[in-house]
Amino acid sequence: MSTTTPAFEGAAIEPGVLPRLLPARPLRTIAGHVEHYGPVPQRTDALILEIERSGLKGHGGAGFPTGVKMQAVAQRRGSSVVVANGTEGEPASAKDKTLLSIAPHLVLDGAVLAGTAVGAREVVVCVDRAFPQIAEIVAAAIDERAARAVDPLPIRMEQAPHRYIAGEESALVAWLNGGDAKPGFVPPRPFEKGVGGRPTLVQNVETLAHVALIARFGAAWFRSLGTKADPGSALVTCTGGFARTGVSEIPLGISMPALFRATGTEISQVQAVLIGGYFGTWLPPDALDSVRLGSASLRTQDASFGCGVLFALPKDRCGLAESAHVTRWLADQNAGQCGPCVNGLDAIARAMAALVKGDRKGDAARHLDRWIDMVKGRGACKLPDGTARFVESSVRVFADEIRRHKRNGPCSACSAAPLFPLPRVGGWR
Repeated sequence: MSTTTPAFEGAAIEPGVLPRLLPARPLRTIAGHVEHYGPVPQRTDALILEIERSGLKGHGGAGFPTGVKMQAVAQRRGSSVVVANGTEGEPASAKDKTLLSIAPHLVLDGAVLAGTAVGAREVVVCVDRAFPQIAEIVAAAIDERAARAVDPLPIRMEQAPHRYIAGEESALVAWLNGGDAKPGFVPPRPFEKGVGGRPTLVQNVETLAHVALIARFGAAWFRSLGTKADPGSALVTCTGGFARTGVSEIPLGISMPALFRATGTEISQVQAVLIGGYFGTWLPPDALDSVRLGSASLRTQDASFGCGVLFALPKDRCGLAESAHVTRWLADQNAGQCGPCVNGLDAIARAMAALVKGDRKGDAARHLDRWIDMVKGRGACKLPDGTARFVESSVRVFADEIRRHKRNGPCSACSAAPLFPLPRVGGWR
């Protein structure tokens, strides 16, 4: 246990024990929250150093070291802003909504503690306007804290547009500044010039909940779970063909066989697993025995943990058709401002649809390779790269399906409604 400052003394939650983030019952009042987690530490002068020691990485998808990001904002001149990003645009993910509904004060603690550490003058919590019940819970928690004068910083909530990439940090900053929630070209990055032109720390709400726990219990406590390279715990959304679906908290580095056992699912009963959500990578069953949910292990499969989504594809589904549905949805999510998205992603989606129909001449496969090469590393955000990663893994893992479709045409499973959640495309404002 770190003794850097009295703020990091004692732990109400045993080291190495789960759950950390998801208590057995919702803690929506300050009294219940403090009873479970203990009071908020008063001293935060050493918090950034403790976050760096903890090895905490962002849980929004990119996995960037949180301490580095906080330090970058703290070193800028003038007061800053903290944005708690709970928009969760990933349709297959429910972890952030679950966390905000069960432990909203843990997120708010982390946002305020991070804000105090980086010299912020306000905290902005952003949620998806398509989920008003989450907004009500968060608003009630903010109101209670304001009534009790709990925080040294003001907190306000904003309901962001319901779009996949509206939660990308530059898009969120643009929207908070009165524009459309569309990604912008960088630099400047939000930590340089963000909300109101001030340095801005944009952090996923799960990341901030971990910050609140590290502030209470220290870096050594945080590292009592997980691995050296990937310390701590993470929230995962298990969906699709898992026997038990929903949001769970896992130690990072857990093996895929162990996770399957925890959900009551046999690896042999699934056709493939998508790791990381719609920007993720499909892995076949024979690759799962050796895979752990940690950065080093996943890199060997050209995969990443991403936003913590695990989607199991049942054997009675057409993986090619399901992937084509997702690809079309991703293409329709483009912001209409970059050629690689507007033209390239549409072309990729059309090629995927042609593969489902059979592609007897092989034209679709050639067009797909060409367009994927053209969109990689292009545009203002990661939509082209994420879509390319997803499609490349789809073509690789479902190669036998592509050959069968080429020989026999669409299979009987192609007519089924998509198993993936594909919400209606919303506006940008």
